[in-house]
Amino acid sequence: MNKVLDTVDQRTQLVGENRLELLLFRISSTQLFAINVFKVKEVVKLPAINMLPGSNPKIYGVANIRGTSIPVINLREAIGFSKMPITDDSNLIITEYNRSVQAFLVGKVEHIINMTWSDIMPPPKTSGAHNYLTAITKVEQEGITHLVSIIDVEKVLAEIIDYDVSLSEGVLDESLVPNMPGRKVLIVDDSSTARKQVRDTLTPLGIDIIEASDGLQALRLLQSWADDGKQVADELLMMITDAEMPEMDGYKLTAEVRADPRMTSLFITLNTSLSGSFNKAMVEKVGCNEFISKFQPDLLVGVVQDRLRSLLVL
Repeated sequence: MNKVLDTVDQRTQLVGENRLELLLFRISSTQLFAINVFKVKEVVKLPAINMLPGSNPKIYGVANIRGTSIPVINLREAIGFSKMPITDDSNLIITEYNRSVQAFLVGKVEHIINMTWSDIMPPPKTSGAHNYLTAITKVEQEGITHLVSIIDVEKVLAEIIDYDVSLSEGVLDESLVPNMPGRKVLIVDDSSTARKQVRDTLTPLGIDIIEASDGLQALRLLQSWADDGKQVADELLMMITDAEMPEMDGYKLTAEVRADPRMTSLFITLNTSLSGSFNKAMVEKVGCNEFISKFQPDLLVGVVQDRLRSLLVL
């Protein structure tokens, strides 16, 4: 199965071009699911699993992959389906999210598809607030159109891992606190869970949160303000954007903002579960001011405080 990921380094060139590649897999016989290839480290046939008595019921156990113990999440059960049957088609998709490595137990892994973010659509509003999807798309296979559901992995993990939004001692600069109420931050992220994590960190400081669920929605909002004669950089303390989103990714969003003289000075922080030197290079390429890998409340507040300090000095 690893051959599907052999050219992952080449795939990094898609980021910043409003393109992505999805790894398609099944957890039922009738429906296709997907996650972004950039989050995937490797795909392996299901190895021996050591059970963990007393663990979260969505944790299937622990797999030893080349000497490293990796928690295995039963993805089918984690998103509300019945228990995942183990068959010859069972695989582990090993991923890295928010600086942690975990494996997802799935059924048959199909193949990788190359798409543009404009091909990716938000979930239907009728799916409700409690679904586990960030987006949907369609693919053609043998003349048949299939609906593909893109998993909100951050939501899955948030229900298993307790993300603490409290700040470490000494992080909050008390001298800045009186200057925070009323400041506005725009959060752009297709994951409602990721938006909530940022909101729950910054709202207690008195910061007003404005939310957008994709890059195109955010860009249209900013453009509408500029069309109304507002100074976008004065309206917002900063924009915090995810990298991967339907219709327009965070890199493209940043490039569009920087290309518009009415908003080019807006302070932009990239906040993504993708990590590594590649992201830092992309931040410089498109013109983000800061990069934070999810989810780190201390660093998030640190960036907000640094931005506020710079404005107060001016």
